[in-house]
Amino acid sequence: MPQKTETESAPSIRDEVASSPAAIHSASPPPPPARSRRVIPIWLIIAIVIVLAGAGIWLFHYYSTFETTDDAQVDGHINPISARVGGYILTVNVTDNQYVGAGTVLAQIDPKDYQVAVDKAKADLASAEATALAASRNVPITTVNSASQLASANADVTDMQAGILAAQGQADAAKAALAEAQANDVKAQSDLARYKQLVAKQEVSQQQFDQAVAAAAASAASVTAARASATAAGEMVHEAQGKLLQAGASVRSAQLAPQQVDVSKAQFSSADALVAQKKSQLEQALLNLQYCTIVAPVAGVVNKNVEIGMNVQPGQQLLSIVPLEDVWVTANFKETQLRHMRPGQPVEISVDAYGRKYQGKVDSIAGASGSRFSLLPPENATGNYVKVVQRLPVKIVLDPGSNKDHLLRPGMSVTPKVEVK
Repeated sequence: MPQKTETESAPSIRDEVASSPAAIHSASPPPPPARSRRVIPIWLIIAIVIVLAGAGIWLFHYYSTFETTDDAQVDGHINPISARVGGYILTVNVTDNQYVGAGTVLAQIDPKDYQVAVDKAKADLASAEATALAASRNVPITTVNSASQLASANADVTDMQAGILAAQGQADAAKAALAEAQANDVKAQSDLARYKQLVAKQEVSQQQFDQAVAAAAASAASVTAARASATAAGEMVHEAQGKLLQAGASVRSAQLAPQQVDVSKAQFSSADALVAQKKSQLEQALLNLQYCTIVAPVAGVVNKNVEIGMNVQPGQQLLSIVPLEDVWVTANFKETQLRHMRPGQPVEISVDAYGRKYQGKVDSIAGASGSRFSLLPPENATGNYVKVVQRLPVKIVLDPGSNKDHLLRPGMSVTPKVEVK
């Protein structure tokens, strides 16, 4: 067997020595010397300070460029739909939260009563038009008749005046004949008296006396006849004068013809006004019949308060429509945030419901703070006044087409960020 060399046995001896505790203690390496403190270069500190200062300046500039608030919500119009006539609800054609277009029939009121009113109004109008037609025809008739009556009365007056003149002439002639007959009678009576004396003396014949008696009798009869003629002529004069008075009254009555024409025209005007009144009543009846059909004035989402079978009254609210095409944001900014805020500034709007952002611009700033529009505005004229930062409503409109999907609804919470610089 070969012998181990010195080099092979030496490590074993060293291993044994090293394995002993004393050897281990004596053989442990000395502790490392303490490290010296590391010094940061001054240029690095300056660079860090510059970076931090720049970041602070940038953040200050960034946040001073925008004004934001979480006291904001989506606003919009709410169009109440009320009944314009009363009645029984026959049909309701929409449901809650249904989107409807403008002109959509929402509900129907029973139209029977209003159809009867329309028929009555049509009949009343026809009657009024007939009355007005008769009154219109009566105006020219009255005008012509009145003119004819006036002309006839004037002609009668002229005739009566001529008749009076003729009767007066006849009366004068009768008076002259009476005077003549009376004169002849006086002569005849005188002759008779003389003949009586002469016949008594038998100076004249009996025949001559008889002739004188006959002449005296004839003369007396002539006087009686002439007197009767004169009396008749006087009566004719009186009759002619009475007829003249009657003709004068006819003339005065005929002279009222313009007033009669005016009365006829007034009757026509009244009938015509009645026609206009009946037309308006018919139009109102037709409108009431039309109001039985309740239609949507705008497009939007329906909120329904009406049911079939309800008896509604005029003015009673039946539905509400929210037009989603016209919504905006009302943001209540603190008065300290309005220093640089102006209409037209761009706005970025974050919507809590969808986690998306909309673009818009400042439209206007309210004329007073929100507290002034409250039911009980604050009274600051007191000794215990405490200054509180007020908020003013700011209206923000969306850019065209931003809400074309109609996701924004009035009442939603949003966070607007207005770029004021």
